[in-house]
Amino acid sequence: MTRLIKWMIKQKIPLDASILDIGTGNGVFLVELAKCGFSNITGIDYSPSAIQLSKSVTTREGLCNIELKVEDFLNLSNKVSGFHICVDKGTFDAISLSPDDSLGKRKQYVKSLSRVLKRKGFFLITSCNWTKEELLNEFSEGFELYEELPTPKFSFGGRSGNSVAVLVLQKTRDFSSEQFS
Repeated sequence: MTRLIKWMIKQKIPLDASILDIGTGNGVFLVELAKCGFSNITGIDYSPSAIQLSKSVTTREGLCNIELKVEDFLNLSNKVSGFHICVDKGTFDAISLSPDDSLGKRKQYVKSLSRVLKRKGFFLITSCNWTKEELLNEFSEGFELYEELPTPKFSFGGRSGNSVAVLVLQKTRDFSSEQFS
């Protein structure tokens, strides 16, 4: 969370930029964004109980300018669109682990992301399941690497790597649905 917010501040992302937290869960990331001055923030989650929890957390923090919606990112309503920044802190990982049509769900995720994110907008993704190279491959249609954020490294058996990948991708173009067939 801190890594993502520090990046946004360093990049001088306007405080009124529209930000979508995909799979917001308890809404803590939204609270931290609001505390840093960001004012146009939305959290979505497919779980009504997660959104209810988010509402209680944001209310307890005295934050009434955060929009929270029950939405399935793979089957979005038209009410979710036009974001400058989209953030994922584990939702793509969870979708990827689905035993039912994981490939189809990953493609639908990319299609949904393309629909809600403005052209030249940023997608910040944190993944414990995918490497940088794998994520770049998954999001190769319409997105390019803007920056890889540093994460802790580990060594084992003479090899070193990261236990988490944090990438900033930029949407380069809109594309049609036939590219996903």
